[in-house]
This record gives sequence, structure tokens and C-alpha cells, in this order.
Amino acid sequence: MADRSKLFPAPRLILAALVAGVLAGAVAVYVSESASGNNAPTQVAASDGKDDAACAAKAERAKQVAAKATGQVAALLPADPPQSLKSLAFNGPDGKPMTVADHAGKTLLLNLWATWCAPCRAEMPALDALQKEMGSDRFQVVAVNVDTGDDSKPKKFLSDIGVATLGYYRDPTLALFNDVKTRGLALGLPVTMLIDGEGCLIAHMNGPAEWSGADARRLVEAALGPSS
Repeated sequence: MADRSKLFPAPRLILAALVAGVLAGAVAVYVSESASGNNAPTQVAASDGKDDAACAAKAERAKQVAAKATGQVAALLPADPPQSLKSLAFNGPDGKPMTVADHAGKTLLLNLWATWCAPCRAEMPALDALQKEMGSDRFQVVAVNVDTGDDSKPKKFLSDIGVATLGYYRDPTLALFNDVKTRGLALGLPVTMLIDGEGCLIAHMNGPAEWSGADARRLVEAALGPSS
């Protein structure tokens, strides 16, 4: 078996992610003005302020969970402060629009990726492995593809590399990336957010990580806490 650590030379991949992010940012500025369709940005709900306040009260919890991010996931940062991400929108595996709020009760590892982003491509098998091992009614990896255009290229890529466990989530408008960027969470791609069952951002990371390793499993276990 190949040494998976060789797939993640962190400095090189993170640099590549940032470079890709500059390109993505240039496109995102345009798309933010012209997004349309099922996943177009919606009006901010009146309850968002209340949700943000409830999430902000979890600052200490966010620090405790992020403190467990060591080794191969050490780049994960605590949300400062935690904020509500319930309204983040994308299309589900059935092609219909949905939001983070539709996953209420589950801790999510929400990852944004694109086929033109080399670090994103490198970490997809690891995200698939994490979902296969730890996916449950309490935890899910939601990897959202943000390629513009139709589904053919991202679907072919996932098929070619044997990703079979992850659900196929999409936002071809880049509205989701723009939303996350506006919140100050995205420098480029990939970007990953750890979100609790109430839709609160607990921690976030720019750049790739080895999500199939023991460090990632310990982080997820810390985020889930003790079983009820």
C-alpha cells in the first residue's frame, strides 16, 4: 500500500490551494453578481441574528474541539466566534436545493472542492474514506463540488478515482463559495468547515488535510462528544 502521507506534502499543496483560490476569487466576484437558479443567494432570514447569538455562546466548546486538531489536521482553527451556517445552500444528491439546516441533528464536515483544484483532488479519497468509516446518523462528510457547468466532469472524476461513499453535492453557480468567502472563512479551495448538529460553525480550515487518518478520527470523535 502506498504511503498516503506522500500524497499530502502540506506546504506545496497549501500553496497550490492559495494560488487556486486567487483564481477562484476572481471568478467568484463575477458570479456573485449573476448567480441565478435554484441555488441563488436568498434573503437573510430574520432568525439569523438569534441563531448567531446562540452559536456565539459555543465559543468555549469550539476551542475545546479545535484543541483536538493535531497532527495531520492541525491546520483546523476554532471558529472565532462560532456563527450559524444554517443558510448555506447547495444542491443535494437528487439535484434539488437544500441547506445546512436540512442536516439538523448531524455534525457535518462540509468541504468545498473543484476538479481544477489539485489539492482538492488529492484529498477526495481521504474524505471518502472518512465518510465510509465514521458516517452515521450523527456524522456526515458533505463534499460540495463547485465546478461551473454541467455534472459530467466532476462525476467522471469521482468515478475515475473510485469515490463511492460520498454523496454527490453540487453548486455550479459559485454562490456557496461566495457566501463562505464573504464570511471570511475561505481564502481559496479546498475549504473545510466543521459544523455541529445545530448548524453552528465550530472550526474551519483552508487547504487540504489527510482526513482518513487517526488524527481526523479523533477530531470527529471530539466534535461528536459522548453518545447520548
